[in-house]
Amino acid sequence: MIRTSSAAKAFAIAGAAAILLAACSTESAGSGGASGAASASSSSGKDPAASCKAPSKPSQDALEYGTLLPLTGSLAYLGPPAIAGAGLAIDDINAAGGVIGKDVKISTATDSGDSTDMTVSSSAAQKLIAAKVPVVLGAESSSVTLNVVDQITSSCTIEISPANTATDLSGYSSYYYRTAPPDTVQGSALGQLVVGDGNAKIAFLVFNDAYGTGLRNTVQKAVEAAGGSVVYGGKGKGQEFPPGQTTFSSEVTAALAAKPDAIVILSFDETKSIVPELVSQGWDMSKTYMSDGNTADYSKDFDPKTLLNGQGTIPGSDPKAAFKTKLTTWYKTNEGKDLHDFAYAAESYDAMVLTALAAEEGKGTDAGTIQAHMASVSGAKGGTKCSTFADCKKLVDAGTKIQYTGPSGVGPFNADNDPSSAYIGIYKYDQDNKPVYQSAIQGSTK
Repeated sequence: MIRTSSAAKAFAIAGAAAILLAACSTESAGSGGASGAASASSSSGKDPAASCKAPSKPSQDALEYGTLLPLTGSLAYLGPPAIAGAGLAIDDINAAGGVIGKDVKISTATDSGDSTDMTVSSSAAQKLIAAKVPVVLGAESSSVTLNVVDQITSSCTIEISPANTATDLSGYSSYYYRTAPPDTVQGSALGQLVVGDGNAKIAFLVFNDAYGTGLRNTVQKAVEAAGGSVVYGGKGKGQEFPPGQTTFSSEVTAALAAKPDAIVILSFDETKSIVPELVSQGWDMSKTYMSDGNTADYSKDFDPKTLLNGQGTIPGSDPKAAFKTKLTTWYKTNEGKDLHDFAYAAESYDAMVLTALAAEEGKGTDAGTIQAHMASVSGAKGGTKCSTFADCKKLVDAGTKIQYTGPSGVGPFNADNDPSSAYIGIYKYDQDNKPVYQSAIQGSTK
């Protein structure tokens, strides 16, 4: 009999609700510590959480989380690793005695959908706010977060994303954090990889999304700094395509007409339509590069060797074998399925552990108390390094300042609530169209 944890129950309920929500939706295009010093860059020019603060008497209630993860839509493949990372973290936290002596749980799990239908995430945000959870894990899509972050953080709820990379989110709100680095890090690594492989002329096939265009701009900057040039799809050319597009004959024809040495695809599920078009027009797929949005397992989507020797990047170093085993075991036990992707699983795990440690250090489970201690437990001002919740909790309870160093390998939060450093993994596709880890490059956000 499969044991179902509180985290798994929450995700299962959310999955059923997501199906109903997706069926009804309409498709459309388109304080304390260093963390309190985060600059505000919201659409209003002000920190949405400016009026939020820690209470004089911290809450002693059991810590409950909400999740805003992709259960449907073009990013649904990123749901399982995030769910596994979060669920495993919950189990590890509770095995070590929980937070302030009480078990923690995911009480409200919602579907973020993707950027093609923002009504899904808007409805989910309303549900999370109504549930009054102090911390929300998600979203995975930067565009989805930009749709709901004002709503969530202005309600004095912490939003912590394991996968957002858009530069527009750096310092967005004092109550917004992420355990993935901004695209300035990944873009630089990807641009250097492309040019370092001997490619001088680059074409982009990029969707008109905050994630896609933001990453394109940083990759282009790195390419041009290294002496390369962009011949199609560059910044200011107006050659992006809308999210959700399914046919790409004209875009591929135009890109190939520019005679590029390499093509960089920056999209989500649209990649499954772009790749066959590139193949049909005779493109050498080994000269194709992708990023975290689409560097995925395509073994069930394309004929063998379709993507052979194509490359991609994913923020984070490759999780260690022991951690992957724990993730796959948790997912099989609680979800009854095999786990095939690990993208952002470590970042999800670390997001849960960091917020739990902040609550433990502050001796309170309300959002204001957690926010006031986020920078501290990440090691923003130094501290004894520790790599598990159990070890860190012992140090915190003894009054020792810590620096949590989890499986994602990110550095302490900076003044923008971004990781101060992070690894970018380099992957190459094998004959089964599966990305195989090659190496990692460490970069700093400042």
